[in-house]
Amino acid sequence: MSTWRGLHVNLRKAHGLFTVSSRHTWKYGHLTLCKSLSTGRALRNDFFKDLEAQLAAARQKALDALPGSGWSPVEMNRGLPPERTDVVIVGGGVIGWSVAYWIKQKEKRRGGVNVVVVEKDPTYSQASTVLSAGGIRQQFSLPENICLSLASAEFMKNINEHLHVLNEDPVDLQFNQSGYLFLANEEVAHIMEENYKTQRTAGAKVSLLSATQLKEKFPWINTEGVALASYGLENEGWFDPWTLLQAFKRKALSMGVVQCLGEVTDFKYTSNIARNAQGDQVAQRRVRSVKVQVSNSLEFQPIECALVVNAAGAFSGTVAAMLGIPLPVEPRKRYIYVVNCPDGPGLDTPFLIDYSGVWFRREGLGGNYIAGTSPEEALEPDTSNLEVDHQFFEEKVWPHLASRVPALEKLKVTSSWAGFYDYNTFDQNGIIGLHPLINNMFFATGFSGHGLQHSPAVGRAVAELIMEGDFTSLNLSNLGFRRILQQEPMLERNIV
Repeated sequence: MSTWRGLHVNLRKAHGLFTVSSRHTWKYGHLTLCKSLSTGRALRNDFFKDLEAQLAAARQKALDALPGSGWSPVEMNRGLPPERTDVVIVGGGVIGWSVAYWIKQKEKRRGGVNVVVVEKDPTYSQASTVLSAGGIRQQFSLPENICLSLASAEFMKNINEHLHVLNEDPVDLQFNQSGYLFLANEEVAHIMEENYKTQRTAGAKVSLLSATQLKEKFPWINTEGVALASYGLENEGWFDPWTLLQAFKRKALSMGVVQCLGEVTDFKYTSNIARNAQGDQVAQRRVRSVKVQVSNSLEFQPIECALVVNAAGAFSGTVAAMLGIPLPVEPRKRYIYVVNCPDGPGLDTPFLIDYSGVWFRREGLGGNYIAGTSPEEALEPDTSNLEVDHQFFEEKVWPHLASRVPALEKLKVTSSWAGFYDYNTFDQNGIIGLHPLINNMFFATGFSGHGLQHSPAVGRAVAELIMEGDFTSLNLSNLGFRRILQQEPMLERNIV
């Protein structure tokens, strides 16, 4: 009705556009309009354009009201997620978007699996992904972690074969393959040798260097106290974390994944009592829906779903607790300091990890570097904020850095930031797979600092479990939740 009222008003406004001369001529008994008929051409064109637009709007409104359309007389909040979906992924960091991408990649037909990714931090201001150092290495002690890195490095080197979006610019990860350089003293040199054998067996290109060889290759290093060094020859280095996150996200969205900006606050689930192999009674649960509070709103939306993936990173323990499930993952704060030293090491600088725990790498050009170290277990910093402790650099980082690289004694701190590890307090390793007592919740968390670099391979692995029922590319069953229930840790000795 409002549309026709609008037309009536416009017609009234149009009155007077047509003016007829007052002179008339009678000829052969017929009335003839003589002289001019003034139409006001510009005004007439505007009128008909406006009329056509309103008629088109009226036709569209009629079509929208037909059965089967999405029209509703109630204005909907477009920020709300759908009421039901197949898979809800809790956490929109790089792991969550990688899982979403691989699920859509493996679906049998376009739109066959509906996926919603829920992220509570739309600016990613506290996201572990974008606040990391962006490193990737194969120098781990466990075969699973080595293979995850090898697969992820291969993905990154060929990223546009996977994540390029039609009519968009190619993805440029700025993958700098300068390698990792681990230094060991006499006390831990034997562990480095054992890790080297494991890495080579798994296919990693790594070489061991004596202190003399180390000095020849990198003259700027003070080799005092170094008994052995391990250097990655390929597929190691660093890249831009933000670009990888956005590439996964952009590709997944183009494939039909739905993004929901909000926070998961609760789950609705059913329970039943079963007996385990020992005859003990255990409660098994199944998630029926996920309750989401929409960002910047008081609105809540329950999402009915078939499966849930907990990829909430440092806060995945909080998500698991909503189901009464203990998860040994908590946020651990780590500082990263940006320093400048014009006389520092040049373009051949690897990602150096000293046996003291202090690390540094080059950051662009112009004598810029980033550096840091992990605090002692008893001195873990407060995780209620992301404030940086500058005294920590003066006391724990700079002395070791200046001793190992004398040129850096004259460095200046130019910037800094802090981020969270999703720290697995049980064994500092990722937790990947289905929870034994929640038969439709998968986990992809607890990577303790190496989730970003493993994200391509981890996302594929979780998607394989969901879409194919088992691991098909890499066997990661040892990283499942069962080891935690059975108290059988898989300790990774190369944690930075």
